[in-house]
Amino acid sequence: MIRQLQRCIFRLVPHIPPRLPSSQAAPPFFLHRSISSTASTIPPKPFAVEDYLVAAWGLTRAQAAKASKKLSHLKSPSQPDAVLAFLSGLGIPRSDIAAVVVVYPRCLCASVERTLAPRVAELGGLGLSRSQIARIIPFSCRYSRCSSLRRTVGFWLEVFGSFDKLLLALRMNNTMLGVDIESVAKPNLAVLQQCGISACELLGMNLFSSRLFIMSPNSLQEAANRVEEELGLKRESRMFRRALALVAFMSKEDVTRKIELFQKFGFTQDQVLVIIRKAPLVLPLSEGKIRRVTHFLMRHIGLEAPYIVQRPALFMYSLERRLLPRHWLLKVLREKGLLDVEFDYYYTARLAEKIFLQKFMHPFKDLVPGLADDYASRCSGKAPSGDALLEI
Repeated sequence: MIRQLQRCIFRLVPHIPPRLPSSQAAPPFFLHRSISSTASTIPPKPFAVEDYLVAAWGLTRAQAAKASKKLSHLKSPSQPDAVLAFLSGLGIPRSDIAAVVVVYPRCLCASVERTLAPRVAELGGLGLSRSQIARIIPFSCRYSRCSSLRRTVGFWLEVFGSFDKLLLALRMNNTMLGVDIESVAKPNLAVLQQCGISACELLGMNLFSSRLFIMSPNSLQEAANRVEEELGLKRESRMFRRALALVAFMSKEDVTRKIELFQKFGFTQDQVLVIIRKAPLVLPLSEGKIRRVTHFLMRHIGLEAPYIVQRPALFMYSLERRLLPRHWLLKVLREKGLLDVEFDYYYTARLAEKIFLQKFMHPFKDLVPGLADDYASRCSGKAPSGDALLEI
């Protein structure tokens, strides 16, 4: 009876898989469920903005650390990758793109479709070539969300008269693209025109000159009056524009302090004003440099105030890398009896380095062992410790 029952069961179940070895047996159901549940709850690795900026954009670790603070909301590289691809497609070098990110990290959050592409199209509408657009985009990324970018670029393009001059201005100060044209730019250009200064004449004058375009018009007018009244420079003077580009960013107290510093060394006020008129760039020099150079010229070289007043360019040379090394070299040559002609000091100070070496180094370097090496070391700022001339 039992055997008949077994045969019936086998007919109902045609195939029963062989029993697996214990080592290959499937895990219990509860264990399989536990493993699956654990795997599905492991959170994905968070997006590391700092590491991404280093790897994808070429920033240094320090630059990336600073920039990442402005990009902490980014959860993936998809948006910045799109920006990188778009800018690279314009032909902008990776180094230029990285420089933009360092200054304005949030450019990585700009929408290619809604912001960058439309702005590029607008610049093309001004007649700029693709290569010109690629050169100007790094300076305009900060203002890419500004709907007036095309108007602003067009305005400055007309003011400077050429794309290359506009690019030079933007390299000095790209905030010009964010200035209000009607209330700031145009009034400032009018003030400059009254002073006989064109926009192109300011370019490259000094690090501050392009800032005259974007400062408060009232402050610019006040600065122009101060240069004329306090320094005695006429507006038609060639040095007026140089002084204006400096005085505009100095308070009246700062200028007075510089004048008083010169007076402490025996210069009269009139003599100081002559120095400033001849070389306005003495104004931003640090008090320490003015003190050290004046002390060196008067105490060690023996120059008197009237001589220095007529040659204020002496203040512009590096004391440690030019004036001191040259004075040392000429002193050595005289002590060795190799130089019996007394040259005018300003003549030896203003000579271009190549000419100075031809006159005072090459003819004597074989006669004085180590002369060339010692001079080169001093020019690099490595004068021997204990040098009396350094104790100024």
